[in-house]
Amino acid sequence: MDVTDSKGETAFHYAVQGDSSQVLQLLGKNASSGLNQANHQGLTPLHLACQLGKEEMVRVLLLCNARCNMAAPCGYPIHMAMKFSQKGCAEMIVGMDSNQIHSKDPRYGASPLHWAKNAEMARMLLKRGSDVDCTSASGNTALHVAVMRSRFDCAMALLTYGANAGARGEHGNTPLHLAMSKDSVELVKALIVFGAEVDAPNDFGETPAFIASKISKLVTRRAFLTLLRTLGATCSLPPTQGAPAEYGSVASPHPCSVERAQPPAISLSSLELEDLVHVSRARKPPFLLSSTRDEKRTHDHLLCLDGGGVKGLVIIQLLIAIEKASGVATKDLFDWVAGTSTGGILALAILHSKSMAYMRGLYFRMKDEVFRGSRPYESGPLEEFLKREFGEHTKMTDVKKPKVMLTGTLSDRQPPELHLFRNYEAPEAFREPHISPNVNLKPPAQPSEQLVWRAARSSGAAPTYFRPNGRFLDGGLLANNPTLDAMTEIHEYNQDLIHKGQGNKVKKLSVVVSLGTGRSPQVPVSCVDVFRPSNPWELAKTVFGAKELGKMVVDCCTDPDGRAVDRARAWCEMVGIQYFRLNPLLGTDIMLDEVNDAALVNALWETEVYIYQHQEQFQKLVQLLLSP
Repeated sequence: MDVTDSKGETAFHYAVQGDSSQVLQLLGKNASSGLNQANHQGLTPLHLACQLGKEEMVRVLLLCNARCNMAAPCGYPIHMAMKFSQKGCAEMIVGMDSNQIHSKDPRYGASPLHWAKNAEMARMLLKRGSDVDCTSASGNTALHVAVMRSRFDCAMALLTYGANAGARGEHGNTPLHLAMSKDSVELVKALIVFGAEVDAPNDFGETPAFIASKISKLVTRRAFLTLLRTLGATCSLPPTQGAPAEYGSVASPHPCSVERAQPPAISLSSLELEDLVHVSRARKPPFLLSSTRDEKRTHDHLLCLDGGGVKGLVIIQLLIAIEKASGVATKDLFDWVAGTSTGGILALAILHSKSMAYMRGLYFRMKDEVFRGSRPYESGPLEEFLKREFGEHTKMTDVKKPKVMLTGTLSDRQPPELHLFRNYEAPEAFREPHISPNVNLKPPAQPSEQLVWRAARSSGAAPTYFRPNGRFLDGGLLANNPTLDAMTEIHEYNQDLIHKGQGNKVKKLSVVVSLGTGRSPQVPVSCVDVFRPSNPWELAKTVFGAKELGKMVVDCCTDPDGRAVDRARAWCEMVGIQYFRLNPLLGTDIMLDEVNDAALVNALWETEVYIYQHQEQFQKLVQLLLSP
């Protein structure tokens, strides 16, 4: 069994290429060096089985004690399985030897994650504990490789599992530096959305924007530079012989660090045609703020989060910007947090000290589990997700600070009634539901008896998307923008304290921040007329009109903008409360159950543009939140 042929192959190599695993079992009954013999290409039988994707052969070889740590020019067997995207083979190897997930191939010093060619293979390794930011011998991470190979889906999988979008690799290049040589606007947007800095220089002092300015393909250069200008890119003319010193020099090791005079304004047309030397921008507003937050401040801050399904990613991006500018976690910036549906889930995430960067990746990963099949979706995956994140037995009152309220709709009565899931006792004088003579209406459980995951599930039971959770429907039916209801609740809470003789504990609101999940563009509607048809043409018009009218009614009931915002702003101004409504206008209508990564990345890109364009508003907000 140790005899080799002219190619250096043993009987084990032949058995792997055959169709019968029983032959392989027969050969492996007795110990033989042929089991781990490498042929002239450096491949052992296990390498060959992984290359061919023969899972049963891999299983038998592993049972016969084939070694997983035999190196070939392409690496170990698991590297071979990753190279040819043989998921089953890779899973068997990792199952037999979990350390193989961290193995480095001898040629590049790369982990199996570096070899992943698609999102499925990358996720398989990441779920089993692969280091998402592990570096190769050249210093590159798996994200660098995915960008170099233009693997958008793979890059998205890595980013959603926490890959560092600003990691410095070979020659100090970040993934964004490498993306500039690829013709993929979606990839560039994704990296920036997940935190890549356009103005970060590599070891040669080149920023990604500088590299973009040298792209030879006009269409690509125009697209990338337009993106950068949208977020405030500042441009300078290329230096010429005898140019003033203040403009810097190409030979400067770090041109970004050289102080320059203000360059002359450049029109977009000349920007596209000139081979610019330097393009950079300041993504972060120039806040020179130190945290002066006082634990004993005399006024409260309220954060309100709209409903909107997976569009909660927009809220997350806005919160990340606020946290980045203030240097303080959301939990410590606000005393009250109100949320509806997806906003309720995020309110609970804030309560449980989960970072917004983590929640961003979690939303991208969770959507594919939850929105599977057709509507209404199975509730199981959503409930498992909520239990996993918040605990199966955690009660609403287990975490006290900040005070959190989630909206839900009690649908076991007519008319339905708004219910608030709280992590504090409801004001006694205003307990829900309101006193009713009907003894058949059962009151909801008290906060100390309500499970966190059930509260989140009830608040997010959007009709036609998920089945009701018992008698609860989505809170968005009555309060998709919970601002006014939250302000009412705080007033009632304070009035109750005064009634109990505890007026010294009352804190007035000073700041209200309302975050939306993105406004959809308005579109014209041709007909909302519903009438008794007299011919087939009128029947078609009636059906179309009924559909448009039904959609209009639902949109009006659940609209978080428009008059809902106007009323909240007016009430705040009347009582001297600072009110901030942050809600970017999206270019396309994003559905609550959108699963397309590119569409969601584009929505977050538009949110980034909105944040940049409203720098002054963010600056004022952060200053107020940090003041005692």
